[in-house]
Amino acid sequence: MRSFIACLPKAELHLHIEGTFEPELMFAIAKRNNIGLPYDSVEALKAAYDFADLQDFLNLYYQGMKVLREEPDFADLTWAYLKRAHADNVRHTEIFFDPQGHTQRGVPFETALNGIWRALKKGERELGLTSKLIMCFLRDLPEADAERTLDTALAHKDRIAGIGLDSAEVGHPPSKFERVFARARDAGFLCVAHAGEEGPADYVREALDLLHVARIDHGNRALDDEDLVARLVRERVPLTVCPLSNLRLRVVAEAKAHPLKTMLDKGLVVTVNSDDPAYFGGYVNDNYLAMQEALSLTKEEIVTLARNSFEAAFLSREEKNAQLARLDTYAGAL
Repeated sequence: MRSFIACLPKAELHLHIEGTFEPELMFAIAKRNNIGLPYDSVEALKAAYDFADLQDFLNLYYQGMKVLREEPDFADLTWAYLKRAHADNVRHTEIFFDPQGHTQRGVPFETALNGIWRALKKGERELGLTSKLIMCFLRDLPEADAERTLDTALAHKDRIAGIGLDSAEVGHPPSKFERVFARARDAGFLCVAHAGEEGPADYVREALDLLHVARIDHGNRALDDEDLVARLVRERVPLTVCPLSNLRLRVVAEAKAHPLKTMLDKGLVVTVNSDDPAYFGGYVNDNYLAMQEALSLTKEEIVTLARNSFEAAFLSREEKNAQLARLDTYAGAL
């Protein structure tokens, strides 16, 4: 199964580029920018990756972001992820970035965007790894701040494919951002949102009804509501699930308790992703393998997860068919 998963063509649809910041690279960029870190070694930083909940993780996540200052920093960060994704046979990736996490500390929007974009284009040329870029609003900031961020993003619609919603979920329902998402949709952006990770099933419903999202990021708590599950199945709304993230943030108690197989059995369009892999101990293949081992997933179920990842991607029908043909060839040869 390990080799089967390793070579399986797949897409990754839930990946925060700032969450791929490996400690070694963080220290290297901090040194380059003459920025001190509150840890005296890579090992000491890794030891801090023990989180009680989402907020505990976010505190360290934003602290690590502080060393990202210049365009090459964002390019190096993104390129490091793309090489790792390519090694996992990711054929297409849709990457989140958090511009408010940078602009509020004085880093221009374009600095982050230009660096990330430069690496994404290099990934297409040199690795054959296609990509889309999704700009997320930080939900613990006011909607007015998101409105200003959208104003800036409008000039970059050629590079930003979609709008998302992330950060601390509880107490910040999707309804808080209904107006800015309406503006984003009117401007032609695709829309997704984190919902139902730590927040209730109602947050998933709000994301569908008020934000009109095409995908739900996480969505675990949707299982608390049978009517909502039936709707997600009926409307074929994809869920971008992140198993190792759920474990590290204690959304689930243990791997065997993860709802991924239940989601598959119910007919949900569920996908497997790594979320913030530098912090949660595994990239996308590690997530597939952890779930296969814990839930005894069959090869057919693993292929279904990969198939879902391409079907849920923001690709044209022709592009999806090309990726699915590659997957079918691989699966059929085994």
